[in-house]
Amino acid sequence: MTGCTLCDLPVGDDPHTASDVDGEFCCRGCLAVARSLDDAEDLEDLEERRPDATPGEEFDGETTFLHVDGMHCATCESFLEMTAGEQDGVAAAEASYATDTIRVDYDPETVDADDLPDRLSVAGYSASDRADPNAEEDDAVVRFLIGGGFFGMMAMLWYVLFLYPTYFGYEPIIELGGVSGTYLFAQIWLFASIVLFYTGYPILRGAYVSLRARQPNMDLLVSLAATSSYAYSTLALLVGRTDLYFDVTIAVILVVTAGNHYESIIKRRATGMLADLTTTEERTVRTEAGEPLDADAVDPGDRLLVRPGERVPFDGTVAEGTAAVDEALVTGESLPATKREGDPVRGGTVVTDSPVVIEVGEDAANTLDTLVRLLWEIQSSRSGIQRLVDRLATVFVPLVVAVATVGAAATLALGSAPIDAALVGLTVLIVSCPCALGLATPLAVAAGIRDAAKRGIVVVSDAVFESAADVDTVVFDKTGTLTDGKMRLLDATADDGASVDRVRERAAAVERASVHPVAEAIVAGVLGDETGGSEERAAADGGRAADDAATDGGAAATADPSDGPSAEIDALDAPAATDVDVFDRGVAGRVDGDEVVVGHPDLFDEREWPVSDELREAGRDTRDRGNVPVYVGWDGRVRGVLAVGDEVREGWEAVVADLDADGRRVVVLTGDAPAAAAQFADHPAVDEVFAEVPPEAKAETVRRLGADGSVAMVGDGSNDAPALAAADLGISIASGTDLAADAADAVLLDDRLSAVPELFAVTRGTNRRLKQNLGWAFVYNAAAIPLALSGLLNPLLAALAMASSSLLVVTNSARPVYKDD
Repeated sequence: MTGCTLCDLPVGDDPHTASDVDGEFCCRGCLAVARSLDDAEDLEDLEERRPDATPGEEFDGETTFLHVDGMHCATCESFLEMTAGEQDGVAAAEASYATDTIRVDYDPETVDADDLPDRLSVAGYSASDRADPNAEEDDAVVRFLIGGGFFGMMAMLWYVLFLYPTYFGYEPIIELGGVSGTYLFAQIWLFASIVLFYTGYPILRGAYVSLRARQPNMDLLVSLAATSSYAYSTLALLVGRTDLYFDVTIAVILVVTAGNHYESIIKRRATGMLADLTTTEERTVRTEAGEPLDADAVDPGDRLLVRPGERVPFDGTVAEGTAAVDEALVTGESLPATKREGDPVRGGTVVTDSPVVIEVGEDAANTLDTLVRLLWEIQSSRSGIQRLVDRLATVFVPLVVAVATVGAAATLALGSAPIDAALVGLTVLIVSCPCALGLATPLAVAAGIRDAAKRGIVVVSDAVFESAADVDTVVFDKTGTLTDGKMRLLDATADDGASVDRVRERAAAVERASVHPVAEAIVAGVLGDETGGSEERAAADGGRAADDAATDGGAAATADPSDGPSAEIDALDAPAATDVDVFDRGVAGRVDGDEVVVGHPDLFDEREWPVSDELREAGRDTRDRGNVPVYVGWDGRVRGVLAVGDEVREGWEAVVADLDADGRRVVVLTGDAPAAAAQFADHPAVDEVFAEVPPEAKAETVRRLGADGSVAMVGDGSNDAPALAAADLGISIASGTDLAADAADAVLLDDRLSAVPELFAVTRGTNRRLKQNLGWAFVYNAAAIPLALSGLLNPLLAALAMASSSLLVVTNSARPVYKDD
């Protein structure tokens, strides 16, 4: 069986094709995507870029995904890829600091997968299994408070009491050339050593990594200033001089560490808001008899019981029973699908109303696990954006080192003493503003994260601030993003012989006995949420039905109507139903002596109940809008039609209009039928709508849209996770799944779609602030470096000037990056 040209899913015996598009497709959605985007990129190129065509498959080996703590720039990616490539048995590696992920393709006969985390835990990086990251506790606070806060301040205290007064012509309190002076300098050297090598370890590691990867970065410039002043002062101490600049080393390390630590604090506060997005991975399943079984012990062909409210553990087919299955998180379909014996079911979908027995498929695969693996594939191949300051450092660092070297050599050639020539070179390195440059990015990013958090936006990856500014296309998922993803009673139509209120009340009276999602929506819409007609009633009735099913060997069961209505429902002024029967496609019962039937239109055709032209037209209109038409009848004829579906989010039209006015293309992507997305296609600000697109094809669609520019994806469900990761900027709705949040660069906590334009505004403001900081730093350097070369600045004055420039950067970054109009 061949695979879909777009997403590689099986195309079946009747593939979708068209004369104007090359290839065969699994569904109309993939065909529509290929037709619309055919000009962007040749379809033949997809084989080379499809996530499941990994290097691991090329050498017939295996692939593992590791979580790596400690990556913070593109240089880290290069270093870890190089380190992994040096390991025996490793064919290829691809790292992403934006997602803390590295993919390793290896030969299992040469290397044990369990050994790979230890092999890649080098130079302060900590690797662990991606499926169960076991990150070491962040010790930044300990490093800063103990190494910097205590030892650094002790050294600076000695400077203030004993050394700084001599710089201004005062007599020293103690004899600096005697034993007491030697003892004092030894303490300062020890304290400075602790600050440099303990507190400054992450910075030194970054410098080492940049040298190994041959990509100079800001860590290298900061390390040069700190280690140069430390080395000079250590040599001066050994030859008996008293002009020591350990204070410069301490100041550089503490200022840059404080800036990075402040950024991490702001980021942790923001991400702490996501604590309620917990992973609920089920590792235990039930046998057909209802006995618990470890999921790892399941084999193809095993029969498993799935109760209402539980996820289907593996892909397979329904062996016994009939149930409504919620596939929204896996496929993006907003409406539940009824599954009967012989129908296929996907692992990760949720059984909502009645228990079923499934037979595990040949591969014992789980569609949700497949999405997770696809997410990791995309994340590991998604290189983080190299920070602007690091890109500048690739030119600035060699330039500063060259100027310092030439300046020192020229001073020496003009007849100055070697120590004076060394001082000139040291002053250039110190005055080259490593603190201001080192603070420019973390403080601007921290300000952006802070201002975003005030608007209910959690920035998960600081790469947002460079990627969002260039976004050309914004792609919205439909279900759960542009709509709220919750089934509701939206509308009701009655014929001339009945009132709308009576149709609604009689439908709710009989639907109380059913735990189908559509029935729950009708009950909640008519009687109100306080009736208990939703989650609590479904849990109680569903649990009882599941117990009955387990007793009967797993056959499908329905709720006993005599137990269904709660006391709260009975207390309402609403009709009650008796003799209720729950069918495959509807419910029937007696209300006020009349037989009332509620359900699918086919149920009434089978009973040959007449339907007026007005009601048939109402049913067709409901279906055309992508909603579920529910017929209601009594006295042998259909009396009304109810429309059930999910509602659009408030303000979505203003959001897409704002994005369109900002010059961004707006695309809607959904797994639903075209009718369900028609209202979005009609909006003038929406450029294109892709419907019936499966999850695997969503990611490829985002990639192909990216051929024409940068793409942002807004989604909420697990089915959106690969697309969120594939986008240049992934934005997740917090009411969605933890998998979607894990794939996103930013998460909207309060589900406000208006936060999307706000996020773009915050990123623009952050970029402006970053460029202001960098601009000041370079203007300062343009004035200070010539003064250092002329000998008018000594290292102490250079340090003071450096501190002043850093203070300006801090003050500038403290201002809000974006204010509401």
